[in-house]
Amino acid sequence: MNNPAVLQINRIPVTEVFPRVEDGTWAAKAVVDEAFPVRATVFREGHDQLGVAALLLDPNGTVVQRRKMIDIAPGLDRYEAWLVPPTTGAYSFQIESYSDPYATWCHDAAAKIHAGIDTELVFAQGVELFNRALNRETFPPLAAAGIESDPALPAESVKVLKEAIKLMQDRKLSPQERLSAGLASGSRRIFEAHPLRDLCSRTKPLPIYVDRQRALYGSWYEVFPRSYGATQNADGTWTSGNFRGLEKDLDRISQMGFDVLYLTPVHPIGTAFRKGKNNTLTAGPNDPGSPYGIGSPEGGHDEIHPDLGTWEDFDHLVSAAAEHGMEMALDLALQCSPDHPWVKEHPEWFSKRPDGSIAYAENPPKKYQDIYPLNFDQDPEGIFKAIWDVVTKWINHGVKIFRVDNPHTKPLSFWQPFLAKMRQQHPEVLFLAEAFTRPAMMRTLGMVGFHQSYTYFTWRNSKAELGEYFTEVSHQTDHLMRPAFWPTTHDILTPTMTNGGRGAFALRAVLAATGSPTWGIYSGYELVESEPRPGFEEQNNNEKYEYRPRDWEAGKEFGIARLLTKLNAARAQHPALQQLRGYQTLDTTSDEVFAFIKYIRKENSPTGKADAVIVIVNLDPHNPREASVKVDTSLLGVDLHYGRYQVRDLLDDQVYQWGTDNYVYLNPVDRPAHVFAVESL
Repeated sequence: MNNPAVLQINRIPVTEVFPRVEDGTWAAKAVVDEAFPVRATVFREGHDQLGVAALLLDPNGTVVQRRKMIDIAPGLDRYEAWLVPPTTGAYSFQIESYSDPYATWCHDAAAKIHAGIDTELVFAQGVELFNRALNRETFPPLAAAGIESDPALPAESVKVLKEAIKLMQDRKLSPQERLSAGLASGSRRIFEAHPLRDLCSRTKPLPIYVDRQRALYGSWYEVFPRSYGATQNADGTWTSGNFRGLEKDLDRISQMGFDVLYLTPVHPIGTAFRKGKNNTLTAGPNDPGSPYGIGSPEGGHDEIHPDLGTWEDFDHLVSAAAEHGMEMALDLALQCSPDHPWVKEHPEWFSKRPDGSIAYAENPPKKYQDIYPLNFDQDPEGIFKAIWDVVTKWINHGVKIFRVDNPHTKPLSFWQPFLAKMRQQHPEVLFLAEAFTRPAMMRTLGMVGFHQSYTYFTWRNSKAELGEYFTEVSHQTDHLMRPAFWPTTHDILTPTMTNGGRGAFALRAVLAATGSPTWGIYSGYELVESEPRPGFEEQNNNEKYEYRPRDWEAGKEFGIARLLTKLNAARAQHPALQQLRGYQTLDTTSDEVFAFIKYIRKENSPTGKADAVIVIVNLDPHNPREASVKVDTSLLGVDLHYGRYQVRDLLDDQVYQWGTDNYVYLNPVDRPAHVFAVESL
């Protein structure tokens, strides 16, 4: 039989607590200086008033922040406060509920004095409460409930309360004057900052893991290193590009404002069943193979392809990227070519068919003979150690971010302990889940420790789809997974991008860069590379299977690089664009014009100032569109001048005066979108 004491409900119940992941089994997500909401349903019997507070506890269990919770849904008893963690680490939060005798007295006293009932009793009760506030140590301490007592009041507060007591006891004054002394704003502020807490109790601590800012905010640029400096010889053969060739392009990439340089796999590539151009089954003598077919006699995941350079070259690239303000991210693709050393050394790590052959990857009718999946059910400890050693080797060479290829095809029972151990030993290292799969798997990958997640943004195109999805990732799953928005990848080229031309590339960049704090592009985006492989949603002449050096000067005519630079500059300047939360879709009068606001209130802002950015995008890549945009001015955080305020377009520095309803005209040729910084007039 269950112990009744364990199941005893608190006198002032706290239910439906948010955020919590599987009742506290795993930690909800937070980032240094990013405010996160705490919500709960709190109520009590009778008519006495209650108080609710959200408490932030540091990794030592010490309360470092206390915020009063506000009833955000009157009649439904739903309370909310926002907490802001100051450092990284394993934090937690609690919700405290208590009976608030001062608030109860204020409510009852106003009613009784107005009705002329129990006048002297009302003031006697008030004086007793004020004396209690002045002499807290003479009342039953909170320590019995495991709650720290409040410190003594500041001298100025003592003076205010003593003066209020004097006035409440002065029978020469009218009852209303005496009441006003007890209800004065000065007294209310003191009791709000230092509440009397009767019947006080707290929920169990719920975990919140606080990561560094890059876990939430970053601008990624994806490259295939072998294309940088690659040249085709007169006889048709190729000379591979390498790390030194990529290093020469760091100026161009960093000047566009990207702060994460993401490398696709850089390991030796197998020759058995190597794929040829555009994923053909037979490779020609000049085909370099897919870098995702990892492993050859030269080594596996812990080695560098000889064509790309040496470890010294790689270290030099990491250092050069850092000098350009960029962190290094590396693809972690946990699969093997038939030539991988693990296949020979550890055949038990792979699944075998009845004929004794090793099973290659399949997604019927597709077959991937060049890839052997790992079988995590056979020698899981050995596989764990091997992967751990691989990852830590790259960490020791300066990689602090890993983009994990297809993590949803590996067991969650592997990822959970792996990521937990990684957080303990290398808390600065981040993992992005490239999992375009079912929502349950995507969210659970985030729950068990992935810092960031690829998303369905790539396939959300209409005004309704975008509004619904942006709201979902910013308000509904924000405690579980942090989204990364990519308009295209080396594997994905949607019909929208194929058919929309330069206009589509521009509008999708604006949506990705402003809709999510983490976004990225695949190199070649600046050149509007949009030719699809027939019958597939991917690039023709795919760089995954061949060298693809590019003429960046030729892309300047599109203006995409200039747009990317403006977008990244806007993100760097505005805290509202660096956070996930603080999003609201705005009403527009056209189905082809999508608008939203990203905002942060001053009390939650790392700068101490409110910030708001209004984004309006023409979703039609071919035709001009016009619309009226309705703005909720309460979110702007600026002083209104007769209902007016100023907006400055961060894409071209044009200034406008706006109000509640505003007209826009957007032409995909020269103005596909507005990204407005909100300013006072």
